[in-house]
Amino acid sequence: MRLFQKVGLALSLGAVLVTGTALAQKQQFLNILTGGQSGVYYPIGVALTQIYAKEIPNVRATAQVTRASAENLNLLQAGRGELAISLADSVTDAYTGNAEAGFDKPLTKLRGISGTYNNYIQIIASADSGIKTLADLKGKRISVGAAKSGTELNARAIFKAAGLSYKDMSKVEYLPFGESVELMKNRQLDATLQSAGLGVASIRDLATSVTIVVVAIPADVIKRVGSPAYQPSFIPANTYAGQTVDVSTAAIPNFLITHSGVSNELAYQMTKTMYDNIGTLYAAHNAAKAIKLENALVGMPVPLHPGAARYYKEVGLLK
Repeated sequence: MRLFQKVGLALSLGAVLVTGTALAQKQQFLNILTGGQSGVYYPIGVALTQIYAKEIPNVRATAQVTRASAENLNLLQAGRGELAISLADSVTDAYTGNAEAGFDKPLTKLRGISGTYNNYIQIIASADSGIKTLADLKGKRISVGAAKSGTELNARAIFKAAGLSYKDMSKVEYLPFGESVELMKNRQLDATLQSAGLGVASIRDLATSVTIVVVAIPADVIKRVGSPAYQPSFIPANTYAGQTVDVSTAAIPNFLITHSGVSNELAYQMTKTMYDNIGTLYAAHNAAKAIKLENALVGMPVPLHPGAARYYKEVGLLK
């Protein structure tokens, strides 16, 4: 073989090797949309980034702080995230295009990955406020979460079912959990409504600073909401300091949602590695211990991503 042919062959082989290596090392960006840092979505999102960065080759995973459910879904539709946590009613409103909930058009790109754990609507008042029941919220100062967030949509639904509206309150703030708690500590608010997993850090923090009252949401109020996503449940005694009895409330499931632009392979890996490393999620927050494979598809409000479906077929959850 002539010298120039050998050189040409070597260059060609080198180019193939370089191209192959570049493709093998091509980084995938995986942005997980969560919520405020004082809620439950954020630590679970961080735990997922740890799992994905370790288990999925060439993935760079990040957890983004957001205003939670509604914003997460809009960001997914716009392709500005690959995975998000969101409340079931928000997902349904987004996919069908409920303008009153802040979704002017149906977000048709949304796809399901897995069910997770329940949020509990937790209405917490300071003992000094005199609030003991939903009716006592009239004339009081309350924070209901960021505007158009999943928490705020929950607040509207519960108040309406209880015959209340924001106009009945003397002041309504639209603040994240942590900021709401700080205002309560400073006696600038009487109550906060937080839709989150049990034992959420913000309420635990509040309960160690002031004497709190956990306000019950009766089953008949929950029934009047008229949504299957809202189920009667309770906050167990001693979830928070000073809470000595079970308190009735509404539970709403959370889902991990992606979008149709995410590849089947990445969606498969996100689903599989999460369940293969579920202990990492359990260690991130007590609420995550409710995430069970057998419940992954229960009540899924949007079409399942084909990549996730592949995993569930492998484990026998889908036929």
